[in-house]
Amino acid sequence: MTVHFPFQNTYAALPANFFARVAPTPVASPRLLKLNRSLAVQLGLDPDLLDSPEGAEILSGKRLPEGADPIAMAYAGHQFGQFVPQLGDGRAILLGEVIDQDGVRRDIQLKGSGPTPFSRRGDGRAALGPVLREYIVSEAMFALGIPTTRSLAAVITGESVMRETVLPGAVLTRVASSHIRVGTFQYFAARQDTDAVRRLADHVIARHYPQLAGHEQRYHALLQAVIARQADLVARWLHIGFIHGVMNTDNTSVSGETIDYGPCAFLDHYDPAAVFSSIDEQGRYAYANQPRIALWNLTRLAECLLPLFSDDQDKAIAQAQEILGIFPEKFSAAYQAGLRAKIGLFTARDGDEALVQDLLEAMARGKADFTLTFRRLGDAALDAANNGKARELFAEPAAFEEWAARWRQRIADEPQSPAERRTAMQAVNPAFIPRNHRIEAVIAAAVANDDYAPFEKLLKVLAKPFEDQGEFADYADPPKPEQRVCQTFCGT
Repeated sequence: MTVHFPFQNTYAALPANFFARVAPTPVASPRLLKLNRSLAVQLGLDPDLLDSPEGAEILSGKRLPEGADPIAMAYAGHQFGQFVPQLGDGRAILLGEVIDQDGVRRDIQLKGSGPTPFSRRGDGRAALGPVLREYIVSEAMFALGIPTTRSLAAVITGESVMRETVLPGAVLTRVASSHIRVGTFQYFAARQDTDAVRRLADHVIARHYPQLAGHEQRYHALLQAVIARQADLVARWLHIGFIHGVMNTDNTSVSGETIDYGPCAFLDHYDPAAVFSSIDEQGRYAYANQPRIALWNLTRLAECLLPLFSDDQDKAIAQAQEILGIFPEKFSAAYQAGLRAKIGLFTARDGDEALVQDLLEAMARGKADFTLTFRRLGDAALDAANNGKARELFAEPAAFEEWAARWRQRIADEPQSPAERRTAMQAVNPAFIPRNHRIEAVIAAAVANDDYAPFEKLLKVLAKPFEDQGEFADYADPPKPEQRVCQTFCGT
């Protein structure tokens, strides 16, 4: 039997200036490393057929599936604050769209599938390490409940790519509710192509915000909706200690999904100024800067939409500023609600924000592990005798004890039992995250030894991040000093 993809290609039906039609470049000898079988079923695909030589050829770009209309999408973007009027998919090709079992339209894209007209002298290929990193982190984010692109498959190509050294080549099959970015709007706005901006906005409304179709001011409402999703998304990032690393406008999805896992990383000890990305030399995208950058990126989207708001530019600017003004409130509400849940509070009261902030400051001074501190607080909520499990994470244990005394006074004001509180806390505080040193160990084993057992094991652990999984308890441990990863790198 032949692998069948029930493609519906609405983006490829847009005007020709929205993309370039280009086929993937065939590779030498593709080998399927990992197939996300449950995601394949969700997409209406046959995992047994995908897990075949023909499937490997399709998932590497060597063979096009029937019904595919391969395109590289055009977009622009601010990269570290500097505007680049043309970026586009330089190493990714959208094969088409399918409707999943929930009725949601999903893009299927090959990342690392060869050069496109947007490659800007790049080879259009991906190295094995970044493909494994994106597979691990995107699927971990999904298990953590964070809106994200997904990974359907990883294929090794049988060819080498040249970066700082010669590395094995690979292709990631990425799934997204769409790949439309703030930078997609910027591409047309920079060309003063208002008709294209309107066409794109209408497409986004139809695809992601259909409830706005009949809205009297649908473009204003679109900006509001994107702001709301981004505010919630970034709050969720902070709740799990995630640092995107490259929050350029071309990496900001209008659907509200996390997209483009390049030099991303997770906090070990809590440090609001933490930066891992080797290319973020000024700390623009540091952990605590992410809300501010999200608003900056959304302001760039608002600028693109101004001609759709009003012919009177001053009026349009005033309207955009008013809408952008909702971001701080939306973000703060989502962020504070999540933090309250992390420390086991079921209600909001005056003083809660200060209580959580005091904990974070004590964690920063004491270099306490971000993930384990919150996880062990659940045990402390069950029984004060368990305080020591959290206290031992702090270089200044007395600071934790002082805070814990105030925390116990606060949770005593609520009627929930200790067991109910612990259960609720464990549901939002993961035991397992994709620790940076674990990811690097997986990549090293794969690249150096063609060994994927560590990759499979890590995926198994991360699929159930809120369960204790005693047999994998060491995967919850922070790195030893010699294991710490201080820098992460972009795949290009």
